Amino acid sequence: MTDLSDFDRELENLPTALRWREWMRRIEAVLFATASPVSRQNLARVVGQGASVDLLIDDLAVELADRSFEIARVADGWMLRTKAGYSGVIRAAADVGGQGLDLNEFDVAVLAAVAYYQPITRNGLKDIFGKEISRDLIGRLHAQDLIATGPRAPRRGAPYTFVTTEQFLVHFGLESLRDLPDAEQLADAGMAD
Repeated sequence: MTDLSDFDRELENLPTALRWREWMRRIEAVLFATASPVSRQNLARVVGQGASVDLLIDDLAVELADRSFEIARVADGWMLRTKAGYSGVIRAAADVGGQGLDLNEFDVAVLAAVAYYQPITRNGLKDIFGKEISRDLIGRLHAQDLIATGPRAPRRGAPYTFVTTEQFLVHFGLESLRDLPDAEQLADAGMAD
C-alpha cells in the first residue's frame, strides 16, 4: 500500500469551487487508470474528509454527459466505460483483441442459470438443461473469471457449487444481481417460457 502521509486530501489552500473541481479530477483520474470498479471507500481516499463521493460522481457524470464515455455504477463501485453506441467504432479502429468474451448461445444460457440460481452445482445445471454440463464449459467460464467456485453443497459428497463473479457484473454492466431481468421480463422478450 502506498504511503499517503504527504498526500493533501483536504486541499484547504484552494477556494471551495477549485477544491471541488480538483476532487472531481482526482476521481476521474482514478477511474481512468483502473480496469475494474473502484469502491466508494477507495475513492474517498483521494478527496477531503467532508466531501461526498456520490455528489462528486454525480457532478463528474454531468460534466462527461456529452463525451463518448460515461461513469457506470458496477458491482460495488464505479468505472469509466465507453458508451454502447461507440462499440462498433472501437472494434473497427482499435486493437481490442482478447477483450471480448468468447461465448456461444449455450454458454450464455449456462452463465445465466448460474446467475439466477447460484450457488448451483453441475447436477443443478443438468436438471435445468436436461443434459450434463461439461467440465470444459465450466472451466472456460471460470477461466474468463465469469464464475467462481462457491460453497460446497450441503449434501452427500459435498459437491462444488458455482457463483458469478464481480467480472460477470462488470462485463454485463450490472451493479448487482438484483439488476438481472426478472422472469416476466425474460418471457416478454421471448427469452423464457
